[in-house]
Amino acid sequence: MKSVVIIPARYASTRLPGKPLLEIGGRPLIEHVYERAARARGISAVVVATDDERIFQAVRRFGGQVVMTAPTHPTGTDRIAEAAEAFDADVVVNVQGDEPLIPPEVVERVAAILGPEEPAPMASVMTRVRTPAEANSPSVVKVVVDQQGYALYFSRYPIPFVREAGVEHLPYRHLGIYAYRREFLSQYPHLPQTPL
Repeated sequence: MKSVVIIPARYASTRLPGKPLLEIGGRPLIEHVYERAARARGISAVVVATDDERIFQAVRRFGGQVVMTAPTHPTGTDRIAEAAEAFDADVVVNVQGDEPLIPPEVVERVAAILGPEEPAPMASVMTRVRTPAEANSPSVVKVVVDQQGYALYFSRYPIPFVREAGVEHLPYRHLGIYAYRREFLSQYPHLPQTPL
């Protein structure tokens, strides 16, 4: 199976405008994310998808592959769907543009989840929350899964309710990386948005 990584990057972030171009160690954030994704084995291409000329030029300067997308996308997934049209890939991995420390192994793992035996149209990864403070933090997206490991619900609020104290009862934390089967990703922009 052929996999590509697409990194959505917007300049007009509401919480921190220009975030992809903020420098870390003299290089833009987006370059660090790109380099980490490029270290993942089994990935045929890494590309940044942006609607901003400044980000486009920054990626070109460090030698990265970049595509310009429409500025009207309501979500990063819609932006990725547009960019993915230019690539022949079975699986498209969405690595968030603000994850400079993403382990390449996590990129490999999420892409591998959608192997030929897995019927799911998309996948993501999670890890255990480490502390009660993390479980209560709105900065941490929590996920509830069924007994097979399929996600049922995501929330910035504490879910599920923790009845007993102890690490073994802490919830899972969602890691902001996704893999999509190409067919599903091409349909995604046409699906109706829901209140959740």
